[in-house]
Amino acid sequence: MPSARTYNVLSVVGARPQFIKLAAIAAALKNQTRLVHQVVHTGQHYDSALSAAFFAEFGLPDPDYSLSIGSASANKQLADCILALDAVFAKSVPDLVLIYGDTNTTAAAAIAAVKRNIPIAHVEAGLREFDKSIPEETNKRIADVLADIWFAPTLTAFDQLKKEGHDQHVIYTGDVVLDILWNKYPQHKKPALTGTEYLFFTCHRAANTDKPENLLAILQAIQQLPYPVYFPVHPRTRNAIDKHGLASYLQSPNLHTMEPCSFWETQKHIRNASVVITDSGGVIKEAYFHQTPCVVVDKQTEWIEAVEEGWTIVAGPDTKKIYNAVMTLKVPQTHQQRLGDGKAGQRIAQHLIAFLDGK
Repeated sequence: MPSARTYNVLSVVGARPQFIKLAAIAAALKNQTRLVHQVVHTGQHYDSALSAAFFAEFGLPDPDYSLSIGSASANKQLADCILALDAVFAKSVPDLVLIYGDTNTTAAAAIAAVKRNIPIAHVEAGLREFDKSIPEETNKRIADVLADIWFAPTLTAFDQLKKEGHDQHVIYTGDVVLDILWNKYPQHKKPALTGTEYLFFTCHRAANTDKPENLLAILQAIQQLPYPVYFPVHPRTRNAIDKHGLASYLQSPNLHTMEPCSFWETQKHIRNASVVITDSGGVIKEAYFHQTPCVVVDKQTEWIEAVEEGWTIVAGPDTKKIYNAVMTLKVPQTHQQRLGDGKAGQRIAQHLIAFLDGK
């Protein structure tokens, strides 16, 4: 009887959230002898603090292909990624391309792969914000239209993919990032707060940084809060604050700014904070995992389950709503851990083999 075939799987990443997802997937694929896994880094995040440092932090080897795309307008970055990835795909001839999340890299990899008839698997498929003005929304929709296998992190995402007509190869996995957190925090119990309570704040989405009125409203709310607020300032946000003349708000007595944090440093801050304030989808789900209440300074979130349970409140970029949400927030009495169980990577690896064997 002939031995089972080995398949070449190529992961395409380019930004911080994807490096974290890659860490979980790489660990799962490492145990699958029938999958040869290689990595392409497009260089969408070119800052070493947001790129190389994360590879080192998770013990990931250097990428097999580094494209150094760098920063540019959305369309130019997308076009550069497509052309560079097309050359990689022509050389490596993968059996399947793995794409992650909702960045320009995600959309570009989907387009480049489908034009070469390479099967596409989308990790974190089916999440929707139903607003095409959000760059991440268009990227994830492109990815899901072109994908051949969809790994949904939540039941809401799974149901959405079914509504959109995807009948086969839709798999509910749980969120892959939570695989890493389950391994690090096996007790899943938030420690009791002691000493001075503080809030943890992040802000980087284009919907806020590109609109000075939104950024101003958020910073005004932070300034009014009667608690210490720790704020790792994303490079995009720092540039926006300077551009819009809002630097004085960083001098607020209660605001403690810092450089961007490593993943595990971020988890420490989230876990021990009284409340998290953010526009980051990643931070929202991480706060939910750590049972830290979260106020979202965006107009929507894909992580519906966290909202339904009451751990997440969507306030939007509105000074009064942000302030009131923080000041009146009550910690829910129950927590169902509906975003993942630490085994998403294992499920993805198993389904990749089954999918490729079936082709």
